[in-house]
Amino acid sequence: MRIALVNNFFRPRAGGSAHFTEEVAKELARRGHEVLVVTSAAGAAPGETREDGYQVYRLPALTLPPLKIAFNYTLNVTASPQNAWRIARRLEAFRPDVVHLHNQVFDLSLQAKAWAALRRVPVVATIHTALVHSSRVLGAVLSVIDHAVVRSFFALADAHVVAPDVYMDRYVRARYGRPASHIVNIPIGVDVRRFDADRPVFDARARHGLGTAPLVLSVGHVIPLIRDRLALVAALPRLRALVPDVKVLVVGQVYDERFLERARALGVADAIVLAGSVPKDDIPSYLAAADVEAHDLEGWGLGTASLEVMAAGVPVVAAVRTDNFPGLALRDGESVVLVPRGEPEALARALARMLVDPAHRAEMGRRQAAFVRRHFSIEVVTDAYVALYERIAGRPR
Repeated sequence: MRIALVNNFFRPRAGGSAHFTEEVAKELARRGHEVLVVTSAAGAAPGETREDGYQVYRLPALTLPPLKIAFNYTLNVTASPQNAWRIARRLEAFRPDVVHLHNQVFDLSLQAKAWAALRRVPVVATIHTALVHSSRVLGAVLSVIDHAVVRSFFALADAHVVAPDVYMDRYVRARYGRPASHIVNIPIGVDVRRFDADRPVFDARARHGLGTAPLVLSVGHVIPLIRDRLALVAALPRLRALVPDVKVLVVGQVYDERFLERARALGVADAIVLAGSVPKDDIPSYLAAADVEAHDLEGWGLGTASLEVMAAGVPVVAAVRTDNFPGLALRDGESVVLVPRGEPEALARALARMLVDPAHRAEMGRRQAAFVRRHFSIEVVTDAYVALYERIAGRPR
């Protein structure tokens, strides 16, 4: 098949959807499919290159300054008459059987949806991020965009929308009005083979002056509402009482500093170390240094970063529903360590047990790694996507 993957975010830019798009592209190419990734030129030169067996077409883009509506993320804008022509020309030449969008609202996604609708090419859209906000006013603006713009484009393109978990499934059904036959549950996949081959390239403990301290790793950009680290900070006083020399290493860009303000107010700021945003290739070094990981604590599901940490054999503590993935039950102590949302005492106890009990920690790491490899490997997830592509590619439109 000929598959066009469209995402404003792609390497060298880090992020969950960027990494997932890259892994899907590599796996599809490995299976013999023709793959074209259309993205914005952020951190790389515009133009076309061949990478890992597939084509990457990067469009000139304007990088906006951090915006409050985007949780202070920097966004890339590709909307221009020249880029509209470039996108149409390249897709016309590629002749995709399916256009697969990653993320729903960026201008590149909207342009690709419009082209696919005009050419009657099937569209698959994977929703990585819900358009919600901690500000009621900005949340209302995003809701209007979802209902007025994204919903209309999905209808125009007759898109099949992929909801990776129960939260996104509920969100998609409420926002986009797609028929049940056009909503598909496929989880985000991770390249588990990477953690078989990758080895630490540096000593993360030495780099950040951590010594032999018990270490809670917290991976992912710090953003309001979804991954704000406030729950982790709330548990720190009790955790320090149980494990006095504990350190928390946050790996990711800090777009919301409220957790640091709260840590100072609680007198635990000295236990927090910030690594900032790091290259993807550095992650194995941080995982090798960690005893346990925790960042999915706000009730928004189990994200890509958590799955990658689990695949590497580092136990993850999370506050998620047992039915987070439709058709696949999460079991506390087997697939993941589950804690109730909003209960700092329970979180502190769960983290402390991992930190002070090496045998239990190692066993949970093995169980979680096996669980991810069985259900979330990029091979398993790509099987599901290929089945979806084949089902809709020949459907009359």
